[in-house]
Amino acid sequence: MTSKQKDKPSKRLRVALVSPSQDAYSETFIQAHKNLIDAEVVYYYGGKLPRFVENKYSLISNDRRLKSFFKTKFLKGFSSALEYSLFESFKKEKIDIVLAEYGPTGNAILPVVKALSLPLVVHFHGYDASRYTIIEKNKRYRELFSVAKKIIVVSRVMEGKLLQLGCNADKLVVNPCGPNSSFSQLEPSLDSLDLIGIGRFVDKKAPYYTILAFSEVLNTFPKAKLILAGQGPLLNTCKNLVKYLGIEGSVEFLGIIKPVEFQDYLLKVRAFVQHSITAEDGDMEGTPVAVVEASSAGIPVISTKHAGIPDVILDNESGILVEEHDVEGMSKAMVALLSNVRLAKEMGTTGRRHIVSNYSLKEHIDKIDQAIAEAYNS
Repeated sequence: MTSKQKDKPSKRLRVALVSPSQDAYSETFIQAHKNLIDAEVVYYYGGKLPRFVENKYSLISNDRRLKSFFKTKFLKGFSSALEYSLFESFKKEKIDIVLAEYGPTGNAILPVVKALSLPLVVHFHGYDASRYTIIEKNKRYRELFSVAKKIIVVSRVMEGKLLQLGCNADKLVVNPCGPNSSFSQLEPSLDSLDLIGIGRFVDKKAPYYTILAFSEVLNTFPKAKLILAGQGPLLNTCKNLVKYLGIEGSVEFLGIIKPVEFQDYLLKVRAFVQHSITAEDGDMEGTPVAVVEASSAGIPVISTKHAGIPDVILDNESGILVEEHDVEGMSKAMVALLSNVRLAKEMGTTGRRHIVSNYSLKEHIDKIDQAIAEAYNS
């Protein structure tokens, strides 16, 4: 009998999956958790303290109804009517265990979990383990680490961060997000001079560095093209940078695209590019899902030695990694792959093999199932 079979609960668990948002585009990994973990999932969303139960009801109506009651009587030690509404919902839904997406979500629901003595698994993703203001606002992380049965992280770097914050090593599970298997079925040509990057336009993804690096590439490959997908607070800044550099005809901004559209673009590009950095406020990546998806598709990746990226991209084997802020190095990496389609194809093949063998979506979900089972049985 395997350890997984031994730990598997005797009944099918009802899992409350709690997420701050319901963003199907930038948080595809949460959608995968909702749809694929081996449990009856009740999906709560709408803030660190959730306000909605998907396809069922709103907790806000209960929140409003109970506010007047809370003015006269403090019930069960909860600090808000919404906390109490969540408490009642967990009981109504017969929840067996809670999976919280992001550390601040775990903190917010901690009083409810403790009141019901429910086992808790918390999935950290990136900013929640690194951004200074988030860590400062969540001083209760130590209590969270004590109460939670399992803590899932997406990179070795993040594991180290949480160990520094006081998490017990025995509770930590390193589990990079896996790509949908459909990416590994793609057959890209790699014949074009196009490069693609996808992700939010935020400081930790530093799209401005990618643009600056690409602008130098045009001196060698004037017909090269940079395709950037996503939205975010730095989008207009990046558009202005492109205008300032006079390269509007060589850079295309797509906005938000669906996974199937991303796959269509991957069929037509030479490489995936992303210059991830540690932002001024400490914000870091976990392991970027788009990086893993591109590598799974057989696309060489040009990125940085940042967070979980070196875990999944083999430097000079499945891609080229440069130091953070090394714009010149990134530009040279772009030129290297645009100059040598054979090298690009070799790196793409190595990357696909590496991701499929070590970071499949099935393995990612299996590790979550295992963490849930161990948390429930402990």
